[in-house]
Amino acid sequence: MITRLHTSPEVKLAFYRSEHLASLKQFKLPKEQEKFTALPVEMLEVVTEGQYLVVIEHDSDAVGFFMLHATKRVKQYTDNSHAMLLTALSIDHAQQGRGFAKRGMKQLSAFVKEHFPSCNEIVLAVNHRNTAAQQLYLNVGFEDSGRRKEGPLGEQWIMSYLITSE
Repeated sequence: MITRLHTSPEVKLAFYRSEHLASLKQFKLPKEQEKFTALPVEMLEVVTEGQYLVVIEHDSDAVGFFMLHATKRVKQYTDNSHAMLLTALSIDHAQQGRGFAKRGMKQLSAFVKEHFPSCNEIVLAVNHRNTAAQQLYLNVGFEDSGRRKEGPLGEQWIMSYLITSE
């Protein structure tokens, strides 16, 4: 009997590159998720200075996407001048349920330390009805800050992840 070693395909975070475009254009989300986030192609059209497009890659294929902000918008979520805002996290519907969001978010701290060394906190807003996203963020180390913000679909919880220098 031949036994094979189980190898897990690599999941990593990378800045958006033009070769990701074809995959990102194919992203689809279920209707219940569309109301809580934006598709990557929508974000590609509005990126401005201080916004960084990040792709969750699985063996170099784009399976997920989010944006990091180092803009004045961050002040709506925290008083920390060294914080960044995370928005528009999505995983292509065909790739959901495979742990890509969790594995990508677990790499967020190291990614931010490497590329944004002055950043010591990531903040985000999650809709109070988006329990799946809340659980994801809690499972990877985000904490409910107790702050609330009114969003287009009702109350949003402001969550925070402190980046330590360890």
